[in-house]
Amino acid sequence: MKVNDLQKQIRAQRDPERAKASIWFFKTGKGEYGEGDKFLGLKMGKQRILAKKFIDLELSELIPLLKSEWHEERMIGLVILTYKYPKADDKEKKRIYDFYIKHRKAANNWDLIDVTVPRIIGAYLLNNDRAILYKFARSKDLWEKRIAVLVTFAFIAKNDFKDSLKIAKILLNDKHDLIHKAVGWMLREIGKRDQALEEKFLRSHYKKMPRTMLRYAIERFPEPLRLRYLKGKI
Repeated sequence: MKVNDLQKQIRAQRDPERAKASIWFFKTGKGEYGEGDKFLGLKMGKQRILAKKFIDLELSELIPLLKSEWHEERMIGLVILTYKYPKADDKEKKRIYDFYIKHRKAANNWDLIDVTVPRIIGAYLLNNDRAILYKFARSKDLWEKRIAVLVTFAFIAKNDFKDSLKIAKILLNDKHDLIHKAVGWMLREIGKRDQALEEKFLRSHYKKMPRTMLRYAIERFPEPLRLRYLKGKI
C-alpha cells in the first residue's frame, strides 16, 4: 500500500461536524496557538487503526503526511513512527529519531507532541546525549519548548528526574499557558514517584511560578497541603 491509499482512506472517514469542533478546541483562530490548522474530524481511535494498517510505509513516504495541511494526516504520520520505533534495531531507531527531529515542525500542536514525542525522542534520549533538550527548552518556538518538556516523561517513567527539574527551572518564567500546563504536569508526574523531591523543588520556586503551573503540580497533594501552597504558606 502507498501513502496515496492511506490519504484516500483518511479522507473517506472525514466528519465535518467533528472537524468543526476541533477547529475551536485546538485554537485555530487568528493569533491563537493553532492558527490556520485544518481538520478532517477523525477520532483518535480511527487514526491509530489507520497508522497500524500502514505501518510498513517507508520513512520517505511519510513526508507528504508530515507536511500535510490536515492535522489528522500529520498525526497519523507521527503515530506510524511511534509504532515503528519499538520494533526497530538500534540503527533504525537512530534513523527514526533523526527523521522526527528533521520533521518536527509537523508536531505543531500539543496533542501531536504529547502523543508521539515521549515514545520516540524520549525513548531515544534515554541512552543518548540530551543536549538538544536544552536547545529546545531555550527556543523561542512554543512547540520546541513543549517538546523539551514532553521528552522528559520518558525519563520520569524510569525514575530519572534530573533533566526534568532542570528544564522546569529554565521554563519557570515562560509566558505561554501551554508551557505552564506542561511543566506543572511534568512536576506532578515526578511527585507521583517522589513527592519529597517535587516538594523540594516547589519550596524553592512555587512563589514565582505561574499559577496554572503550580495548580497542575500540586493537583494530587492532600487538600490541606495543596491549600497551603496556594496561599503561599509553606
